[in-house]
Amino acid sequence: MMIYLRLIWSYLKIGFFGFGGGYAMLALIENEIVTPGWISEQTFTDIVAISQMTPGPIGINSATYIGYVAPGISSPALGSPIWGILGSIICTLVVILPSFILVRYAGHYISRHRDSVAIRGIFAGLRPVVVGLIASAALLLMNTANYGDTSPDIMKSIAITIAVLGLSLFTKIHPILLIIAAGVAGIIIF
Repeated sequence: MMIYLRLIWSYLKIGFFGFGGGYAMLALIENEIVTPGWISEQTFTDIVAISQMTPGPIGINSATYIGYVAPGISSPALGSPIWGILGSIICTLVVILPSFILVRYAGHYISRHRDSVAIRGIFAGLRPVVVGLIASAALLLMNTANYGDTSPDIMKSIAITIAVLGLSLFTKIHPILLIIAAGVAGIIIF
């Protein structure tokens, strides 16, 4: 049962300090869920990929999944789907609780004082941090689970990445088609 307290603590931290949305939260989420051994790095990158293809933010999607699998991983006695569903509900609610509190109470204050030098200063200071966190997410996902562990695999993965990036920046191809094309390329190449 201690796993639920650990999950609550981890997802409270993620909820309170996850500024800038899902990508900015990735390093924090990885630290909180991979380091304790609840999932592997490969599973984490799979969660990120699946979260991008399913409705909802990555923080909530990962909380739901980790809440489901962590109890069973921490103790075989908690391997029943009921314990997993309980973990999913707890983690999902806990990760949204800080945002709910901040929006409920700070939103009114910020809107009343949005012309304040202090409020503008706070947001000016947070913007570069969010950009840095999103950049760190990109670097975080450039690992052996995503790019392979041999030079040829890494080069093939980089080629797919550059091709999809170029197509998304310089053409009007729909992102879903790019995702499908990248998947097909992965099947063919690997």
